[in-house]
Amino acid sequence: MKKGLLVFLMASAVVLAYEPTKAAVKFTAFKTPSKAGVSGGFDAIELSGKKEANSIPKMLEGLKADIKTGSVNSGHKERDEKLVNAFFSVQSNASIEAQIISAKESTLIVKITMNRQSKEVPMQYQVNDNTIQANGYIDLADFDMIPSLQAINKACYDLHEGKTWQDVAIEFSIAYQ
Repeated sequence: MKKGLLVFLMASAVVLAYEPTKAAVKFTAFKTPSKAGVSGGFDAIELSGKKEANSIPKMLEGLKADIKTGSVNSGHKERDEKLVNAFFSVQSNASIEAQIISAKESTLIVKITMNRQSKEVPMQYQVNDNTIQANGYIDLADFDMIPSLQAINKACYDLHEGKTWQDVAIEFSIAYQ
């Protein structure tokens, strides 16, 4: 009996840990009346919080990310400069903060702070091959980012055919062991 209990306790004490160097934050913003997507990510992401837990939801809860907006990377240098200068810098957004408030089996609530405004955003997540991938949407109006949206629309007016959308698809992934 004692041996069986010990095996059960050892099996339930599996420790999972995220890998801070294997985290990615991506976005897809939309332009043109046909809502064409433009994707990118950020190269400077600093994670903090409880690193280890015995389940994925427990490992995720409380996890924080500090995302440096100057590290935006869309794979196009000129576009990145416009995003920094004609979007993020318009309202002095040097960083975006995100914290996972709650984690359930496939749903997260992530508190995102941008432009000194915070919003709890629901995200769906899935786990594949020791990687967690979460997806959701934000509305720039929720963060009082309309002046930045107007500035990037003006800077890219012809490329965007006069239309830059205020909803943005967001995604993050993180590896764990």
